[in-house]
Amino acid sequence: MVNPFIRNHQYNVIKKQVELLRHTCNTVSDPKIVESIRYSTHDKVMALFPEFAEACDLVTSFAEQSTVEQFQHYLRSLEPYLLAFGQVTEKQLQKLFPKNKKLKVPALAALDYRQLSYLGWTDIATNKMFLVYHLAGKLVGVEGRFTRLNRKSTCFVCKRQEEVALFSAITRSKPANATSDYYKAIGNYLCVDSRTCNSNITDVSALETFIHRIIDK
Repeated sequence: MVNPFIRNHQYNVIKKQVELLRHTCNTVSDPKIVESIRYSTHDKVMALFPEFAEACDLVTSFAEQSTVEQFQHYLRSLEPYLLAFGQVTEKQLQKLFPKNKKLKVPALAALDYRQLSYLGWTDIATNKMFLVYHLAGKLVGVEGRFTRLNRKSTCFVCKRQEEVALFSAITRSKPANATSDYYKAIGNYLCVDSRTCNSNITDVSALETFIHRIIDK
């Protein structure tokens, strides 16, 4: 029985390292350089799964490959081991955002949950952006205003240059002496297209830190 264990951001790292080794094999003639890249990519992928030592042979076997066909076959062989985000329902999303009585949700049935680190979408009519994430085993939601910049900048989640919006969410935490109307907003540049962001993300720590800052009281 196959037990999925590779999260989306980890799979993105693997693909990045596989592409680096593939490119090296195809363009570099010096065997010492190729061998160095083999070791480097192998170690970076192995470091992703310190708790799954028994799976290291599976995820690092690409380091022995050389041809485009072999690398493609390797990536396909990992698909059964991809750990899905966890399918969500419209009712669950409505419960996460109870103040939005007419919440517009994405086409959930069309999503490939194996390719999600987080679920994100925008509501143009209300200028709101919504994020849903599994944090410490619990499904949590964050909403905020978004302002499109109509230019590329670095997304704080995936660290890539993409078309971004300024995403601003109000924190739930308040100082002990705060007045009833106190609020604090935290903003960051976030990819407008969450599918692009999910295909780029290689580390979820920045996203988790941001969500903690918003939801922790």
